[in-house]
Amino acid sequence: MPFIKIFTVFWGLILLTTRFVSAQDIQVDSLGYESFEMVDGDTTYVMKKYFIVLLKAGPDRTHSPEEVAIIQAGHMAHMDSLAQLGKIDLAGPMGDSGPLKGIVIYNVPNIEEVKALVAMDPAVIANRLIMDIHPWWAAKGSMLK
Repeated sequence: MPFIKIFTVFWGLILLTTRFVSAQDIQVDSLGYESFEMVDGDTTYVMKKYFIVLLKAGPDRTHSPEEVAIIQAGHMAHMDSLAQLGKIDLAGPMGDSGPLKGIVIYNVPNIEEVKALVAMDPAVIANRLIMDIHPWWAAKGSMLK
């Protein structure tokens, strides 16, 4: 898909989700996942609600290098288990040393489940990371290229 088409669809989706999608347009499946259809010319996109979680530096960054290694190993094991269960679709660290440490896209039906999964993360438990959770709409089947 050419860049201009991606850009146009992206901004169209933002306008649609902020202005034109009403509660009656949103469908909820038997598992609780929310979606709606968006038509752009001859293409119909099925938009699905995911949750984007911003991993930010937490209030306690005073751990020893040995403690950091243990916390990080636990964090990575937690992320891996969620990926294996299909609870997260995409995750990764930032490429700089700013306060934003990473991004995770959760594929779960509601924010309560995201909060419960986040609360089990060893890095959150240790206050090394805090997570900022936001509902996020994307076309089903979207992928990085």
